[in-house]
Amino acid sequence: MALNLQEKQAVVAEVSAQVAQAQTIVVAEYRGIPVADITSLRANARKNGVYLHVLKNTLARRAVQGTSFEGLADKMVGPLMYSMSADAVAAAKVVYEFAKTNDKLVIKGGAYNGKVLDAAAVSALASVPSKEVLLAQLLGVMKSPITSMAIVLKALSEKKAGAAA
Repeated sequence: MALNLQEKQAVVAEVSAQVAQAQTIVVAEYRGIPVADITSLRANARKNGVYLHVLKNTLARRAVQGTSFEGLADKMVGPLMYSMSADAVAAAKVVYEFAKTNDKLVIKGGAYNGKVLDAAAVSALASVPSKEVLLAQLLGVMKSPITSMAIVLKALSEKKAGAAA
């Protein structure tokens, strides 16, 4: 279905707004995937705060023009699905997890923080824990010495109480 000029401008404006908020963009070829699988991928993407859209490559190139994702334009060839997220790893994680279960989805590349990524780099980015998990791990590391000190002090006070009795 062909879009008229106003519809194309609206699509570019919508995608440009998403690109402006995004930290990561991942592009993947979706050829041969059943509609039911695409629907489940879209639902998972929405749940994780990822904007997932199938676009004409010319419209996608216009949307990223003048942004830090402009270098990704070289990878915009073929039938592609674009996933974007404000979270640095969410887009890569959603697409990578789906690609593990569906071999027809082929990750072509992505961009993060102004750098163009190949498929292997997108997979590596997907393996990074989310921000919440990293913060929880940091809190655990910070809490560990305090907990150890409290255990030692309690054992020392019990020892002194046992010696005094």
